[in-house]
Amino acid sequence: MTPPVTPLGSLIDVLADSPVVDALIGGRADAVAVPEAARALAVAALRSRAERPVLVATPTVIDAERLANDLSQLLGSETVELYPAWETLPFERVSPSVETMGRRLRVMWRLRTGGRSTPGVIVAPVRALVQRLGPHVEDIEPVIVRTGAELDRDQLLEGLVSTGYRREYQVEARGEVAVRGSIVDIYPSTSDHPIRLDLWGDEVDRLQAFSVADQRATHDVEGMAVFGARELLPTPEVRERARSLVETEPWGEKQWERIADGEVFDGMESWLPWLTADEHLLTDLFPASGVVLLVEPTRMRDRALELLDDEAALADSLSGTWGAPGGDGFPRLSLPFDRLLAHTDARVVALPASPDSPSTPHLPATSFDPVAGSAETLAQRVRSLCADGNRVVLAADGAASAERLSTVLGDDGVEAPVLADAADIGPGSAGVVPAPLEHGAVIPSVSVVVIAESDLGGRRRPRRRSRRGPGAAPTATRDSSRVTSSSTCSTGSVATRG
Repeated sequence: MTPPVTPLGSLIDVLADSPVVDALIGGRADAVAVPEAARALAVAALRSRAERPVLVATPTVIDAERLANDLSQLLGSETVELYPAWETLPFERVSPSVETMGRRLRVMWRLRTGGRSTPGVIVAPVRALVQRLGPHVEDIEPVIVRTGAELDRDQLLEGLVSTGYRREYQVEARGEVAVRGSIVDIYPSTSDHPIRLDLWGDEVDRLQAFSVADQRATHDVEGMAVFGARELLPTPEVRERARSLVETEPWGEKQWERIADGEVFDGMESWLPWLTADEHLLTDLFPASGVVLLVEPTRMRDRALELLDDEAALADSLSGTWGAPGGDGFPRLSLPFDRLLAHTDARVVALPASPDSPSTPHLPATSFDPVAGSAETLAQRVRSLCADGNRVVLAADGAASAERLSTVLGDDGVEAPVLADAADIGPGSAGVVPAPLEHGAVIPSVSVVVIAESDLGGRRRPRRRSRRGPGAAPTATRDSSRVTSSSTCSTGSVATRG
């Protein structure tokens, strides 16, 4: 089993030997019921114990973002990838964000490369999974740059431009590159900050992250992977197909000619359905050794049907505006739900929130009921949970809120110190760990209670998951959590780490 690498990683162990994880690994059930509150823990336990790639498909984008956030807190951001959907509507003449396209390209590349590059867990909304991939887009290689490596500046620039990067005087946004003599500034599509390459001849002398605001370097980095900024590129195949469309689909002649001439322009991705003959999906790249988990499959199927209906309605509406013969003849960006798993040999397990039958393996778990801002009520409930022998882990959004939460509970007579690792919280104990979660869980069968900060008020705040991935440069960190011994809610009993 992979050792925990995050402050909450030790929580994975509580479900590692549960019958639910046995059912997910052993292939004895086509469906395993896991409530939303415990979903991240169950998926993390599956990944940690089986050490095989896991694809988790969710009904909505919000479901995927929240689950990916919690999984990254349990398994680490290097292990978890969120495969996002385009923010744009089908046929809308606006490109998806550079970050979205870059992250999608990174997931495809990691799946195609395989081996140690394969993501441990991929979380994706059904909207992203039923969307067709661009022609041979999974074959696009990232540009790998490391300190001390030899690099031809002109070839680097040519490679970046060919994958959708724009040359600018000064780098200010993702997908831009700027050159000043031997200095090359790049803002990778998947990075939180731009990177400056200082070349000495053909050797990379130094790599530094820098601030967009004042263009000053912030810290050194050892290497980076620069993923593409476009999912549709004017390759010879695409350009040839665009030329043929000038004759067969004259209503779009202006756009076809631009693509046939090799132009890269905003909104060109909206023409993807016309420019590829293949019906290729991300699931086609997923390895046979992996496990596909369908979260609430009935909701997923309904959502996929809604996407098809919405796309058909848009096609009918736009056909008149564009002077096209009819929306029924438009190729579709999204494919039917039944096509999703047609070309993968991976094991598929449904993950409903509640059991469909008495024979369905089920993990009994509930959410922590909100306390509506009452510190006294929270203290009473934590004290009661500790008295029943539970390990109570309070996951705070940051170091400052962790200290505040610990102080509030202490003022009401409940000892809940701020800890760097949830493993230091023993039975009958409470502790606060700086690790932002979207969902907490009460799991009576293993005497564990996880309380997210968002559980306290009952409101979910939108939160963007960290974009750091295998190719991202490291960021500066500081140890702002206070590491202490864990103590129980009752005086005189001390929990030790096993």
